Amino acid sequence: ALVMSIAILFFLPILHTSKSQGLQFYPMNQILFWYMFIIVILLTWIGARPVENPYILTGQILTVLYFLYYIINPIVSKIWDKTLNY
Repeated sequence: ALVMSIAILFFLPILHTSKSQGLQFYPMNQILFWYMFIIVILLTWIGARPVENPYILTGQILTVLYFLYYIINPIVSKIWDKTLNY
């Protein structure tokens, strides 16, 4: 999971197939961006906590949400492109 969390960042330019380059035309993706920002901040905070019961579960849930972002974001972009008829 640690290697994939970094490796997925290298594949983002290859997987980006949206017609528009900026997020200004994708309001749902703007919301998802801030969702991702909060998850990264929380994962950083959880990484500084001791390995104890409530922090383990919280870290696992946040990790699933981190990877789920990379699945949901392209799908939302494609749906928005179809809505705008690009």
